[in-house]
Amino acid sequence: MAQIFKAKKKPLQQKSVVLDITNMDHQGRGIAKYNNKVCFVAGALPGEKVKATLVDDKARYSSAITHKVIKASEARVAPFCEHYNHCGGCQLQHLDVNQQVVEKQAAVEQLFEKFAKQTNLNWQAPILSSATHYRRSARIAVMFDKAAKKMRIGYRASGSKNIVSINKCAVLTDAYETVFTLFDELINHNKPLHSISHLQLCQSETHNFVVIRHTKAISDEVKAVVIKACTPYKYSVIWQSESDVIDHTNITMPYYYLDEFKLKFEFGLDNFIQVNAQVNQAMLKQSVDWLGLSGNENILDLFCGIGNFSLVLAKQAKTVIGIEGVASAVAMAAQNAQTNSISNAQFHCFDLTQKIQNAQWFNKNLDVLVLDPSRTGAMAILEQLPLKQFKTILYVSCDPVTLARDSAIISQAGFELNKIGLMNMFPHTGHIETMALFQRR
Repeated sequence: MAQIFKAKKKPLQQKSVVLDITNMDHQGRGIAKYNNKVCFVAGALPGEKVKATLVDDKARYSSAITHKVIKASEARVAPFCEHYNHCGGCQLQHLDVNQQVVEKQAAVEQLFEKFAKQTNLNWQAPILSSATHYRRSARIAVMFDKAAKKMRIGYRASGSKNIVSINKCAVLTDAYETVFTLFDELINHNKPLHSISHLQLCQSETHNFVVIRHTKAISDEVKAVVIKACTPYKYSVIWQSESDVIDHTNITMPYYYLDEFKLKFEFGLDNFIQVNAQVNQAMLKQSVDWLGLSGNENILDLFCGIGNFSLVLAKQAKTVIGIEGVASAVAMAAQNAQTNSISNAQFHCFDLTQKIQNAQWFNKNLDVLVLDPSRTGAMAILEQLPLKQFKTILYVSCDPVTLARDSAIISQAGFELNKIGLMNMFPHTGHIETMALFQRR
């Protein structure tokens, strides 16, 4: 076989450049021009002049990291977290929290103009929450650091697989204030605990769960040490071995309660729930307000999870059909319907990336479509659905790129974008959550 020679790619010679930042992209990076190309600049804000280090230079764009602010934006503030310059968890603590919403909205507008050819969007008031202590769930990494000769407990560094040791995380709920220092001491003083790969935190209405994922067996004696140490902090410890299944048999089932709708949602610790409880409540209320249901609607809720939207809307509509690809979530949605005495909602497990032509759950009597997809969006299902049968489409998005792309499909099917609003689910990060309401023309 002939061997084809491939020249090794030369590493980029990192150099400092002075850049004028014009606006911000949907990932929270400043945008500038460098060598007649777009340059994405981490740590820079619109209106600023910065000195930055060029870290990537591709044919169509380049990337840089700010290391000195020459002219600062009026919206620039001092980060409140001691780990901010190293941790990859938050990207925008240097930007005033109110201006974060303004810049995120501007980024969504740019994407809609690019992908959907839509301008002058009908923005509604954003949904906000507390700027700190808003996360009720999170994943903490645990890894051995050969250089430091110790286990590190924290988050991944920005743009790296390395772990930053965290003392305290201000975006987690107060219940987990001591979790990093506690487990740093426990793991580093008990060698059998070095088999822990990560900790999963999840706060329910009544318990503060810590799921401990470990790759080797841990003795009952060592487990007892951990449980004793966690008891004063009211952490409910769950042990998870190599199996991805979490055994809920002997634990109080986690749940959250929606005061506005008097609904109780149980969930498994391996199920997805919205991490910001305050925004979740407001988001569901907004969905009801925007849809303005009369009680005669038949709703199709795709990517329904444990029934977060389905059961709220079932109290306002004639029927709801919820579809979800994760079997455990479908089972939990059905259980939640029963728990809340809701009989007009049914749930089906179906992979929404597959063809739906033979799906038994689909019928032509459905007139409202609700979408809450993952970051990959809903294009696969939107291209299959006979969209013209629906009067209204409510799209809840966690990625503005796929929302803008999918909005073009919805628009081409004869809908107009009636309302759009930001939901600042993750303050101080580049994540953008959006709700959009489409009405048939």
